[in-house]
Amino acid sequence: MTTTNTGEQADQELERQELIEELTLLLLYLSSWEEKIGPSLGMHKAWKGYTFSTLNALEDRGLIHQSRKARSITLTEEGLALAHELAIRLKP
Repeated sequence: MTTTNTGEQADQELERQELIEELTLLLLYLSSWEEKIGPSLGMHKAWKGYTFSTLNALEDRGLIHQSRKARSITLTEEGLALAHELAIRLKP
């Protein structure tokens, strides 16, 4: 029974962490701006106002790019697509 509780707790923690990452990605998306880097090319940037562990997890998943020196992140195409999907899914 203890093993089941421990397993359930681990599953709940994993779900919680995934939810935190998705909500952070959504907030990054909603607060982002587009910087033009060419006539028809832009990057979506957002400030790094979130925990480093969450930002690192998003980067590991390929959803954002970040530089240790910069104060902002760049959303990847995959990150933009997932954030847009989350925005639609969570819209009241």
